[in-house]
Amino acid sequence: MNQILDAVLASTAHDNGSPAVTADDFANLPLPESYRAVTVHKDEAGMFDGLDSRDKDPRKSLHLDEVPVPELGPGEALVAVMASSVNYNSVWTSLFEPVSTFSFLERYGKLSPLTARHDLPYHVIGSDLSGVVLRTGPGVNSWKPGDEVVAHCLSVELESADGHNDTMLDPEQRIWGFETNFGGLAEIALVKSNQLMPKPKHLSWEESAAPGLVNSTAYRQLVSGNGAGMKQGDNVLIWGASGGLGSYATQFALAGGANPICVVSSEDKAEICRKMGAEAIIDRKAEGYRFWKDEHNQDPREWKRFGKRIRELTGGEDVDIVFEHPGRETFGASVYVTRKGGTIVTCASTSGYQHQYDNRYLWMSLKRIVGSHFANYREAWEANRLIDKGKIHPTLSKTYRLEETGQAAHDVHRNLHQGKVGVLALAPEEGMGVRDHEKRARHLDSINLFREAEGERTSQPSRNV
Repeated sequence: MNQILDAVLASTAHDNGSPAVTADDFANLPLPESYRAVTVHKDEAGMFDGLDSRDKDPRKSLHLDEVPVPELGPGEALVAVMASSVNYNSVWTSLFEPVSTFSFLERYGKLSPLTARHDLPYHVIGSDLSGVVLRTGPGVNSWKPGDEVVAHCLSVELESADGHNDTMLDPEQRIWGFETNFGGLAEIALVKSNQLMPKPKHLSWEESAAPGLVNSTAYRQLVSGNGAGMKQGDNVLIWGASGGLGSYATQFALAGGANPICVVSSEDKAEICRKMGAEAIIDRKAEGYRFWKDEHNQDPREWKRFGKRIRELTGGEDVDIVFEHPGRETFGASVYVTRKGGTIVTCASTSGYQHQYDNRYLWMSLKRIVGSHFANYREAWEANRLIDKGKIHPTLSKTYRLEETGQAAHDVHRNLHQGKVGVLALAPEEGMGVRDHEKRARHLDSINLFREAEGERTSQPSRNV
């Protein structure tokens, strides 16, 4: 691994006058027999049985193991991972809920002799990366060793006609690092080559790794015609507007001429939204919204109070779009506050998958509920292109080392974070990998917005290895 890291650092240093490291140099680097990776273990899948979700601790289930480098197949690439990040699917994996991810790996392993590689007693997790291509398999023409890349997490087989209009509809659609093995929270990752996209040159390794999953997800859910199809002037209610997913939805709304109504859970998070440019903000904790009377019954009076507050912020208008991802806790309110003919677009359900709402407010007001899941190839590419153009910016607030991934996942599970939480893999320190310093200087305040906000917080969660 040291030789690989030395080559990557020398290649980056070339911008400052060091000798170039060529594609042949990278292709000729010897691959190690093993690498460090964050894993869950199949024989521990029952370790949290009987515990409520909030009492499960990712620090107990996530391991840093030395694992063998996987065999490289046709249409695939091995990537030296410089940085990655924690998404909520990594939290689900670490908690073995709603099901153990080993059920996904077992099913995928039955598809072909090549996919059988994924069915192992350990799961290398992670659905984001930035890094450098080390090897490409047969049939790969668009990428070569030495290319600096990021990866989106859509893995498809595309042997069925169903996926060729929208790759998310492929019957064999999976999320890499969640429903497949050899993910990005590791020193080396195995991806399909069509997951690769150019790394934005003005960003560091950890910054460029942060947007991948959530940026593409927010793009499809809010902007794409496959989601809400947001347009200029739309009022968009965004739950968790300073979080990993919501922070990108807020940026897309602002960049697209819409009016985001940002729902957050603290004044710190409200201030982040203001700094992004949002004006309409609801601190749900400060204003005391309780959408459930008890475990089984919602409180429509709170829906009405919430709707009244929204209209105060919009000049009397209801919202055209609700960007829904909390799920059970908020869904009844989301359906209620959407305007007649409006759209509730939903993914994730981080507070619970069993949604309850009053259907009278849906059917009689001609509202739509649209399910949205990650993004197809084109949507992921467009979302990354907007990052590269400096129209949308990373929302990285804090970076951990690979051996601290358990703590990073704990922070996300407990909602102690803002924006995205990054993880350094091979990169020895933050701030490395920048190629275009001039472009970076133009966008530096926006790039550092979430980091600076994190630095202003008075209390920091402890970093346990």
